Order: sequence, then structure tokens, then C-alpha cells
Amino acid sequence: MSEQNSGAEGEARAAEIRRDVEAAQARRSEEEVATAEKHVTEAREEQEKLSRRARRKREKAEKAALAAEATRQQADEAAAEAERTRAEESSSVSGASVTSPGIGAETPPHVAAAANAPGPRPAAIAAGAGSEEPMTERPEVLIGAAFAGAFIFAKVLKRLVD
Repeated sequence: MSEQNSGAEGEARAAEIRRDVEAAQARRSEEEVATAEKHVTEAREEQEKLSRRARRKREKAEKAALAAEATRQQADEAAAEAERTRAEESSSVSGASVTSPGIGAETPPHVAAAANAPGPRPAAIAAGAGSEEPMTERPEVLIGAAFAGAFIFAKVLKRLVD
């Protein structure tokens, strides 16, 4: 009889262990569901944050486009006004434009046309041929010098470490 009792007790104990294992698995599943719901909530919040950021950037881009359009319109109006002013100035006959030095009967037509043409003159001609900016102020030279200095520094550092 005691064998039957111990067998029944063993079966009862095994059933209790199965119950505890099933309960633990159910809790783990509930925790996984809660974690997944948390991730979904976080993803929605992140999506909302990103959509707000995109909307702000879109509005900023639209404002910049409007500002650029207004600036372009002002520049076009200023250019048209300058062109009208130049046309009015060049339409009047002046002794300076007729007898300017270097333009005469023997001057080739394209040179005379370039000298009398309205508009900005090339920087080298307007400021003089020797007014080129120094090499130390040119960005491509500065970048090249920085690269060369970094390369030499790396070589020296490598020699010191090895």
C-alpha cells in the first residue's frame, strides 16, 4: 500500500511541477506580449516624432523657397533697372565714349565692341592684372597644405611609435 501511496504522491508531485512549468511559460508569454506592446508603442512615438520633424523641415524648405523666389525677383528687378540705366547712359552721345583711348579706326571690331559693351568687366581687367589674391588665401591651397601637414605628422608619429 505504501508503494501505491508513494506512486500516487509521485504522480501528484509531477502534476504540480507540470502546473508550475505551464504557469511559468504563461507568465513568460505574457511578458513577451507586454514587451512587444512596449516596442510597438515606442515605434509609434518614434514615427510621430520623425513625422513632426519631417513636417518642420518641409515647412522650413518651403519658407526658404519663398525667400529665394523673393530674392530672385528682387535681383531680376535690380538687373532690369541697371540695364535701363545703362541703356539711358549709353544712348546719350558723350565725348568720352567717342574718343576713348585705345579705340580708333584701326581697332578690330570685336575689341571695340567689348570695350563699349555695358556690364561688368572681368576682375583681372577691372582691378588690374597684378591684383590676384595671395596663395595663402586660396582655399584649395589651404586644404592641400592641411593634407600635406597631416600626412607628414602621421609619418613622424608612425616613426616614433614603431
